[in-house]
Amino acid sequence: MKMVKIYIMGKEYQVPEGLTIMKAMEYAGYRYIRGAGCRAGFCGACATVFRKEGEYKLHADLACQTTVEDGMYLVQLPFTPANKAVYDINKVKADDKALVNFYPEIARCVSCNTCTKACPQELEVMDYIQASLRGDIQGAADLSFDCIQCGLCAMRCPAEIAHYHVGQLARRLAGKYLAPPAPDLAKRVKEIEKGVFDKEVKKLMGMSINRLRKLYNERDIEPEEEEEPKREAD
Repeated sequence: MKMVKIYIMGKEYQVPEGLTIMKAMEYAGYRYIRGAGCRAGFCGACATVFRKEGEYKLHADLACQTTVEDGMYLVQLPFTPANKAVYDINKVKADDKALVNFYPEIARCVSCNTCTKACPQELEVMDYIQASLRGDIQGAADLSFDCIQCGLCAMRCPAEIAHYHVGQLARRLAGKYLAPPAPDLAKRVKEIEKGVFDKEVKKLMGMSINRLRKLYNERDIEPEEEEEPKREAD
């Protein structure tokens, strides 16, 4: 087994090559109390800052996705320093000033694109901040749709913008005020309120974990709609 040298909080450790940062830290004897989350690469809880030997540049990524390299210096973040605006979504008007009113710091964006480079989801973060500044709520919501709220964009931003909170507000406003009504959803909510599914829910609650897992794995999944092929110009 090939070993690599890494530094965790300034202390040197030898760990097996190929481990993720998260597994390497556990191999070195660290126990995760917080900042572990789903451990599978989509919750954004394990934001990590690191440097590589001989480089001055700071790198940011998720500990569950990134493999260790020889000479890597690691620091785990207990939280991302970004303040979230307080609002009542039922009282916020979805106009072109909504986002900038709650997050006026977006006006300080210098279009350096550092936020986009830091994003582990490879989202166009700077573009949705610019959309937010223009008052394009739907555009900001669409561009930030796959955000996992890890906060790495905010940590690297020289303008101290809380990008991921801005995107979250845009998605909430778009979902509540701009998205077309979903009649099937409204119908299902009424059925739930009437107790139509109470018997089935009670049955599921009484099942073993293995039985539930089997039902889940054998469930019918609706096929994704295929996009129509694009026609080539004559």
